[in-house]
Amino acid sequence: MNIEEAWIKTVEAIGAKVGTQTFDLWFRPIKFVELQDQQIVLEVPNKFFKEWIEDHFPGLITETAEKFLKKDLSVKFKVYERKEDPALKKIETKQENRRAKLANRGIFLNPKFTFDSFVVGASNQFANAAARAVADAPGKAYNPLFVYGGVGLGKTHLMNAIGNKIIDKHPDIKLMYAPAEQFTNEFVYSMRNDKMDEFKAKYRNLDVLLIDDIQFIAGKSGTQEELFHTFNALYDTHKQIVFSSDRPPKDISPITERLRSRFGMGLIAETQIPDVETKMAILGKKSELEGIQLPEDVSFFMASKVRSNIRDLEACMIRLGAHSSLTGKTITVEMAKEVLKDLVHDEDKALTIDYVQKQICEYYGLRVQDIKAKKRSRDIAFPRQIAMYLSKALTDSSLSEIGKNFGGKDHSTVIHSCKLIEERRKKDEDFDKKIDYFIKKIKGTG
Repeated sequence: MNIEEAWIKTVEAIGAKVGTQTFDLWFRPIKFVELQDQQIVLEVPNKFFKEWIEDHFPGLITETAEKFLKKDLSVKFKVYERKEDPALKKIETKQENRRAKLANRGIFLNPKFTFDSFVVGASNQFANAAARAVADAPGKAYNPLFVYGGVGLGKTHLMNAIGNKIIDKHPDIKLMYAPAEQFTNEFVYSMRNDKMDEFKAKYRNLDVLLIDDIQFIAGKSGTQEELFHTFNALYDTHKQIVFSSDRPPKDISPITERLRSRFGMGLIAETQIPDVETKMAILGKKSELEGIQLPEDVSFFMASKVRSNIRDLEACMIRLGAHSSLTGKTITVEMAKEVLKDLVHDEDKALTIDYVQKQICEYYGLRVQDIKAKKRSRDIAFPRQIAMYLSKALTDSSLSEIGKNFGGKDHSTVIHSCKLIEERRKKDEDFDKKIDYFIKKIKGTG
């Protein structure tokens, strides 16, 4: 197989793994340049593409290409050359120097994610205030701080902002920022290689511990046990702990009750889907940082149409900026409609049962086939009832159609599920808020 064929196969395999939307936004614009010895050279529209792929899919291109070329490879990204704003170039150089300096100390913070670059609106005001308070007085304000919210709504930005501000104020502080998956992987490695003393020394002697996507430890009993003891060691010595998750502590399952109670000992703050005005403000700040000329009518069009999350909104803006820079054309609403036609929300498109199921399964960490199966365990039956209720409330489907889409259930099962959810909404205020959150998320409003 020659290199061109191998690259085509690599691209197809990546598309199958990451899904159509992510592939169209981030991987389709990549151009194969050449293979130099064992290094694949790829061209990306700008530095943001390179950083995003490295942050969210580290090693994916390398691993996939190696399967088809059957040899060890590395990837080099070549950024499409365009006239750079000297002021922006200076900022980027400063950020890269900071990133490298901290990385040498084992601190992997994104220098772009600061409180100054975080746009505050009604949807994230409380979470932002809590994060700032923690950054100003680590171990004294709110401990632990637990930030939760949907994908791409600013949790990771706030986590990095806390870390960056603390490092600015206390340059020699012992701080660790890590995704929960990294904590788990390091724990497993230490167990296998008889290095648990080193692992404990590393995590239990910190001044600040920031763990992202803590829901990842659900079902991992060994990791939970170790995190419990790490938490106690830090908490008892008044060290700051911050967690982020895509759901509140009570919805992380399966997890030990004693660890769940630790998550809620301090302050719990939520980030929600922002309104159109906040989205426009985010686009304004982001376009300025990226050197993209984004007219106000285009900003309004994107803020109104991209309803999923901020990450997708920013991704659309970057794609638009890349298209403008490659073609030399000014960004207009017409260009946005054409370039983003597969990605923006179609107002006339009716919500489907499939879409409702996908959103609920994503939240509860299930596969769609799980809630279509006949399993009756609570961790599946409850999300299934919620999905049925929302399918009835938000789609034009009949009870029979809903039942059919849930593995051939009878319409009476759908009625029963809807009644149970409705009754619980009346009795449980927190649950009622959660259903409201699901409705806003699925409808793309809020």
